[in-house]
Amino acid sequence: MAKVLVAMSGGVDSSVAAALLKEQGHEICGVTLKLYENEDIGVCNMRTCCSLTDVEDARRVAAKMGFRHVVFSYVDEFRKDVMSRFAAEYASGRTPNPCIDCNRFIKFPRLLNRARLLGMEYIATGHYARIEYDSSINRWLLKKARDISKDQTYVLYALTQDELAHTFFPLGNLLKTEVRKLAEERGLVNARKPDSQDICFVPDGDYAAFLERSMGVDIPEGNFVDTKGNILGKHKGHHRYTIGQRKGLGIGFGEPKYVIAKDPEKNTVVLGSKDELKSAGFIARDVNWILFDELREPVAATVKTRYHQPEVPAILYPHRDGVEVRYETPQFSAAPGQSAVFYHGDTVVGGGIVADIIK
Repeated sequence: MAKVLVAMSGGVDSSVAAALLKEQGHEICGVTLKLYENEDIGVCNMRTCCSLTDVEDARRVAAKMGFRHVVFSYVDEFRKDVMSRFAAEYASGRTPNPCIDCNRFIKFPRLLNRARLLGMEYIATGHYARIEYDSSINRWLLKKARDISKDQTYVLYALTQDELAHTFFPLGNLLKTEVRKLAEERGLVNARKPDSQDICFVPDGDYAAFLERSMGVDIPEGNFVDTKGNILGKHKGHHRYTIGQRKGLGIGFGEPKYVIAKDPEKNTVVLGSKDELKSAGFIARDVNWILFDELREPVAATVKTRYHQPEVPAILYPHRDGVEVRYETPQFSAAPGQSAVFYHGDTVVGGGIVADIIK
């Protein structure tokens, strides 16, 4: 049996993950991460994932199941590595995924380091994913969850071999309905607690207001333009628009127009037709490979650039800056800054950050 530090958000998933590990005989300690103060994100009297209620829910589960629970504060680290990166990316015209940054820079590396300082060998979370060891290639693999509708491998692609080797995902082979049933059978206080939505530090979903209110992002009005540079109207700041957006442009046309590009230096937002939104692929940088150490030759894979997007077939080519991704057929363009994750069946090949779009 192992010593395991279990991340507990106060929700049902992480609580059941901790309970299952305890019942399997592991020596566990639950930990809730305090990542920000409500005042830091400009909200008051609003329930967020760092609220006292969530801490108490996690603590009550730990008491009921008979294991220790502690709270670690990473407020400064979270602001630097997640919130500030989020603001800087939007200000630069890109579309980041802060949940991936949180996993990459906070949850997994810092928790694993803290676990080792405490003499513990493993960490665990309530993510829906699976980890397997393939002795034929001597690598730890990240695989999709049994419950495909809840699969979270998209936000976990940055896990390293060391992190995969020392992490448990107890819910990987369970359906969400089974997790709630297990919670009810154990009388856990959060058995029927609703799942969290949106980005944790933007609980109302208004990213632009958060950037302006809490992070000091101040981008003035600019021009909507077409692909030839002709002015079509005024926008309210390029950070308020994302690639592929059609609704909420605040300007009417005789036919549907989509955001197909942004130029932060000129403070313009480029609008075009649905066909103009399509691309042949993209270059991704800052790539983390899981299935192998390095891409040395073209590889067929499926790819997705948004959490809930269906995967599409593509070929991955080695590139001096990371990887060149060419779709089998043109697809709606990804947004620079988004994460692209590559799969072979249910196995994650790797992933990276979309940098340049190939038209």
